[in-house]
Amino acid sequence: MSLTIHSSFLPHTDPDASLRFYRDALGFEVRLDVGRGAMRWIAVGAPDQPDTNIVLQPPVCDPGVSADEQQLIADMMAKGTYAAINLASDDLDGLFERLESAGVEIVQEPKNQDYGLRDCSVRDPAGNLVRIQAKES
Repeated sequence: MSLTIHSSFLPHTDPDASLRFYRDALGFEVRLDVGRGAMRWIAVGAPDQPDTNIVLQPPVCDPGVSADEQQLIADMMAKGTYAAINLASDDLDGLFERLESAGVEIVQEPKNQDYGLRDCSVRDPAGNLVRIQAKES
């Protein structure tokens, strides 16, 4: 039996800004884009990982979420504490330069961490934390 990761979900607040970040700045391919306006679900992924997707979705699309819960989610997203993802790159510094020149919000420049990784972090347009580590060779 084989078990793999198919999709992970991140919230978006602006689907077009999310496309500019994930497609244009990171270089992911768009695999699915359904819905309209703010109610769009967009699946993106790395070209060399065709079976693994990040689904960008509206943060609150469940009618069972109360107004207080919606506000809590909005507050957490604004602080960047609601959702995060870890990525890896074989050219961390080159990717960081590309993200910086695209005007992406920088949280941490590439740095050698005490625990052995070299990584950086940025925020996507919805405030999600995106950590990117150097792939080990």
